[in-house]
Amino acid sequence: MRALCWHGHGDVRIDNVPEPVLIDPRDAIIKVTSTAICGSDLHLLDGYMPTMEAGDILGHEFMGEVVELGSAVKNLSIGDRVVIPFTIACGECFFCERGMTSLCDISNPNKEMAAKVMGHSPSGLFGYSHMLGGFSGGQAEYVRVPFADFGAFKIPAGISDEQVLFLTDIFPTGYMGAENANIEPGSTVAVWGCGPVGQFTIKSAWMLGAGRVIAIDRVPERLEMAQREGRAETINFMEEDVYERLQEMTGGRGPDSVIDAVGCEAHGAGAVDAVVDKAKAAVMLTTDRAHVLRQAIHCCRKGGTVSVPGVYIGFPDKVPMGSFVNKGLTMKTGQTHVHRYLRPLMDRIENGEIDPSFVITHRLNLNDAPEAYKTFRAKEDGCIKVVLKP
Repeated sequence: MRALCWHGHGDVRIDNVPEPVLIDPRDAIIKVTSTAICGSDLHLLDGYMPTMEAGDILGHEFMGEVVELGSAVKNLSIGDRVVIPFTIACGECFFCERGMTSLCDISNPNKEMAAKVMGHSPSGLFGYSHMLGGFSGGQAEYVRVPFADFGAFKIPAGISDEQVLFLTDIFPTGYMGAENANIEPGSTVAVWGCGPVGQFTIKSAWMLGAGRVIAIDRVPERLEMAQREGRAETINFMEEDVYERLQEMTGGRGPDSVIDAVGCEAHGAGAVDAVVDKAKAAVMLTTDRAHVLRQAIHCCRKGGTVSVPGVYIGFPDKVPMGSFVNKGLTMKTGQTHVHRYLRPLMDRIENGEIDPSFVITHRLNLNDAPEAYKTFRAKEDGCIKVVLKP
């Protein structure tokens, strides 16, 4: 079958690889009908995620049709259309029973490797390094799905792929990012990053009662989408000082909640810390460029909340803990507990509250994936979200 495979920093290719087979009775084989490129995939393209190996199949946002089932999977049938959470969860461990499925104790077969770096292992992830399980991803024609009896979510008839594909990751990620921000009715919420996760974070902030949403980015197309689709006020950080503008917009208090929807490859408009980060990252002296996290902490009002749905890899430098502690801030983070949000967010789609397909700008064939990665990485051609059809 065809699959997009990682071959090193900046090198992804369409390869012919063996089709997956059932390994465990709880497995399913899915024929992929739609898959997407995520901003997190760029961290792999750029070489920031350790324990990748040449030939690894990428992709963690995918859905499709069930074509084969393990003997223990009784709640699915051949032909069912399903979306697959990017976080792999058993449904039975201490964390899964408490709805914290991205922290599953069972799904990562390489958890000792992850624990050496993080203290404890999160769940396994599709297409996201051997430290997180070595699972083949979904930018392929077929995928093996472990724990399919718990994770595969059946799609009602009459709902298109494009309406539900992002239940796999970025819609729940944006929603959990907003939920973690402790938004109260009427809150002012500032969101750094107007990529796909940022767009869903903005939409979710309104759903959770925000009175005002301010979106921060430098890409005109992203800012325009945040304004048009998300009803957000916008700040272009290339044109304005973000701290000064937020102070002005909030009467000197600062936003009640700040959300870092950027993560470890943040840019800054010539800010000294951003320049230092870029230089150190170029020679692999740091794993993360944390300019946005620092700025969000600096801008948040006293007693406010910092939510971090953006992905961080390892050891970012110069996090302003003095500001964080003395301002009495709260921080909430984490990979997304996708399974927890599938049903409630599906209800919002069916009720017409949101059509997640608004974020798609490019629809391409799987064969186009290597070039699509470059276009997405360079933010060219108005590219905000790419959907691939195997």
